Amino acid sequence: MANLGAIMFARVTFYPTLVYNMMMEKISTRRWYDRIDDTVILGALPFRHMTKQLVDEEKVVAVVSMNEDYELRLFSNSAEEWSKNGVEFLQLSTTDIFEAPCQEKLEKGVNFINKFQNIPNNNNSNTEKIEKSLGRVYVHCKAGRTRSATLVGCYLMKKHGWTPSEAVDYMRSKRSHILLHTAQWNALKTFHINHIKN
Repeated sequence: MANLGAIMFARVTFYPTLVYNMMMEKISTRRWYDRIDDTVILGALPFRHMTKQLVDEEKVVAVVSMNEDYELRLFSNSAEEWSKNGVEFLQLSTTDIFEAPCQEKLEKGVNFINKFQNIPNNNNSNTEKIEKSLGRVYVHCKAGRTRSATLVGCYLMKKHGWTPSEAVDYMRSKRSHILLHTAQWNALKTFHINHIKN
């Protein structure tokens, strides 16, 4: 459980750092989101105006939010709004910056992502050739750098049998500005011990 100081700091800095992230996307090589593999997209807060792009262009069928309620309230879809767009939603509320998702949330998130690895696509008019397409899962926090990167790191370790360092190196090759602190590294190491290492 986050201490009161961490909770207050995360709340006070939410809007200034969100604006900073928006500026960095405009003036640097940072992207709002990046495809990690055929299933997962790791990104920043998905604004409501991005919904059509995520669903139609990126084929997003599910969203995992690591945000607290106050972070989603103004700019992002609620579970009901995602559902109206045919998108399944899971919120794993975690305090920003100083906290890492607990192991129970990481396990729940990985299991949720894994449900969407193969989804049949019946939109093909040629019934003789119905292709399978991958339903993508958009995993996000505020900036797509810390909380959500921790979950995606666990997903990659479970999928490939990787170590925390291998998972983080791979994520950085796709999204170079991810930022993991001691708490997030510890969460990755614990998940590795509990779920990957024999």
